[in-house]
Amino acid sequence: MPFANRNQAADRLAEALAAYKGQHPLILAIPRGAVPMGQRLARALDGDLDVVLVRKLGAPFNPEFAIGSIDESGWSYIADHAESAGGTSAYLEQEKQAQLEAIRKRRAQYTPLRPPIDPAGRIVIVVDDGLATGSTMISALHALRAKKPAKLICAVPVAPPDTLKKIEGYADEVVCLEAPAFFQAVGQFYADFPQVEDSEVEAILGQAV
Repeated sequence: MPFANRNQAADRLAEALAAYKGQHPLILAIPRGAVPMGQRLARALDGDLDVVLVRKLGAPFNPEFAIGSIDESGWSYIADHAESAGGTSAYLEQEKQAQLEAIRKRRAQYTPLRPPIDPAGRIVIVVDDGLATGSTMISALHALRAKKPAKLICAVPVAPPDTLKKIEGYADEVVCLEAPAFFQAVGQFYADFPQVEDSEVEAILGQAV
């Protein structure tokens, strides 16, 4: 088991990213699981914390299986396997609208007191608690690239090797601590992997204002 919990994974990522301490990086966490990790990273690296809002596009009858993703602007990434998983164009259009609405609600819920932090000209580190298909990370990186950061870094504790290859083209640097060949789900690499609730996310972001 590579990681005891998300806190340990975040601390190990902070060690791997130590070169960015003192450069005031912007840590952008993908909700919900990565937000507590982002808080630890921001403290360790003397950076700012915010969220990047993206949503997976789930397969018909299997919403946890990503067949793509969508970002806050409405740009979507459609995976190669989407059609074979039942993702017709009509279904995808419906799923995109549903997930865009979820993103809008999350933005209103998570950061009602302030606008998102502008990543332009910043060293931006996008963190998640792990990647499976990489769909949501691709949308996050694509959305942020358009905002012209000085450097765009993907930082995750664990991901399968084929997913890392897909991600490389979207980031200036990819930091991944473990890349096991046998990969079923992110949670299998944590001894303790509880669900992070909206209330915890809101509390952490409230402290970051």
